[in-house]
Amino acid sequence: MGNCCSRGQPNDDDHIMSKEKSNDDQSKSCNNNNNSITPPKSPDPSSKPSKKSPIGPVLGRPMEDVRKTYSIGKELGRGQFGVTHLCTHKQNGEQFACKTIAKRKLVNKEDIEDVKREVQIMHHLTGQQNIVELKGAYEDKHSVHLVMKLCAGGELFDRIITKGHYTERAAATLLRTIVQIVHTCHSMGVIHRDLKPENFLLLNKDEDSPLKATDFGLSVFYKEGDVFKDIVGSAYYIAPEVLKRRYGPEVDIWSVGVILYILLSGVPPFWAETEHGIFNAILRGHIDFSSDPWPAISHGAKDIVRKMLTSDPKQRLTAIQVLHHPWIKEDGDAPDTPLDNAVLSRLKQFRAMNNFKKVALRVIAGCLSEEEIMGLKQMFKSMDADNSGAITLEELKQGLAKQGTKLSDYEIQQLMEAADADGNGTIDYEEFITATMHMNRMDKEEHLYTAFQYFDKDNSG
Repeated sequence: MGNCCSRGQPNDDDHIMSKEKSNDDQSKSCNNNNNSITPPKSPDPSSKPSKKSPIGPVLGRPMEDVRKTYSIGKELGRGQFGVTHLCTHKQNGEQFACKTIAKRKLVNKEDIEDVKREVQIMHHLTGQQNIVELKGAYEDKHSVHLVMKLCAGGELFDRIITKGHYTERAAATLLRTIVQIVHTCHSMGVIHRDLKPENFLLLNKDEDSPLKATDFGLSVFYKEGDVFKDIVGSAYYIAPEVLKRRYGPEVDIWSVGVILYILLSGVPPFWAETEHGIFNAILRGHIDFSSDPWPAISHGAKDIVRKMLTSDPKQRLTAIQVLHHPWIKEDGDAPDTPLDNAVLSRLKQFRAMNNFKKVALRVIAGCLSEEEIMGLKQMFKSMDADNSGAITLEELKQGLAKQGTKLSDYEIQQLMEAADADGNGTIDYEEFITATMHMNRMDKEEHLYTAFQYFDKDNSG
């Protein structure tokens, strides 16, 4: 699932104060250089006044063209709000990643505050070993650009799949790094709120490349006792208390517990065909340890998963408690025997579906406006020329051409392969709808629910 929910402010009507307000000094400190020169009181009338850059409404500092310093290259990734490109420093040739957020997508004050907060949090976490470093933030007339350290080693799951073999001990080592990152964030007063495998990148292609956490777009500052109510995150990884709209930093541990379950079994612990179904499974909280490969997984691994996926956040392990668990400790209990090949195979399928959704976002977003989401069924039907209930590669090509989407044959083939997790050569209706419905933000929840009802003719849910 993509990011299913909106980025929002913390709010507890009794006592939560705005985190942005408490961090004004941080954003002001970024402006000091710009304000250091004051004009003379009696300017020489013959001299030309210096042209000041207008102040950007998002970052609150003079606007600046990122392209004066960096040349922007190929696209590296795409999310709900931003597109990330490779960028190169014009003077020294050093390569970075530049995340560009279009200002037209920031439709209200909350959206603007979210971007401000993301920049503040990344500055706040600068220098932490396993967190992607923000090099600079720029705002121009149309966009906000975040220039970050480049992680050229790819996503976490890709590395595991490429290796082709892997053990509980390897999973424990990975988890130890991820939980250390969570502990760092929490000790610095930050909740990530969107921890998932896609948000952990490897710095380079080396075997021992460090892991880096990224994408702080949904993160918030917090202090002890703060309660948050916004439903944010990505469906598989959302903690039950988020759905109940009353939560704190414990949500990050739940998300990491879900990641560990996937690392050990290849599938998420709470699964359904729709987000509504996933949320119901999360609220039920039943964790399957009876299906393969769990009977062969060590008692210690099951114990730590169970304690991280405890529905009551007060009973859930903290980051420090997780790090002290015997299974996760260096030279701890995690066995070094290879996991079943079926785990890697399932992990590959799970990864393929996530890739499909990413590509589909780009393709379908070019075909439809948000208001046209209810036309998805018609769109599928128009592509499914032979009414078989599945789209072949040829039908996808013709259908996309009719929609006016300009994609190369290679890109269409890539889209098809990413979707076809079961290898049967077609995309069925469920896959198509699941992938395309996630292009809209969940703060348009009423539109999505209307669309869901529109498709659900027999009211089966």
